[in-house]
Amino acid sequence: MDDNHDNTEIIARYLGVRGYPITVAHSGDEALALFEQVRPSLVLLDVMMPGRDGWDVCRLMKQHPVLGRRVRVIMVTALDEWDDKRQAIQTGADDYVTKPFDLPGLAAKVERNAALVAAAS
Repeated sequence: MDDNHDNTEIIARYLGVRGYPITVAHSGDEALALFEQVRPSLVLLDVMMPGRDGWDVCRLMKQHPVLGRRVRVIMVTALDEWDDKRQAIQTGADDYVTKPFDLPGLAAKVERNAALVAAAS
């Protein structure tokens, strides 16, 4: 989820060719609706979004009575202060990537989190 269409296109293309199924949302409400429909095991969330922000979306996803236990959330944000990282932990995020990011580094975090999902299944 990112309101920047360029970011979502770049990430989707990069991860898609590596075999990851991709669903894109550009707002918090759209992400929550898709979360219920698609039931992903891994979510990339931007923090600064119009309307419902990424912190709120992460918290709601992690509190979901069925899906919350199996989803891993990676926050992908320009926020780089310690308080922001602490906020990510408090909302239930499993990993944190700061923008600007390098695609191989992001892919490595996705791969690691996907492996943790697979191991827990």
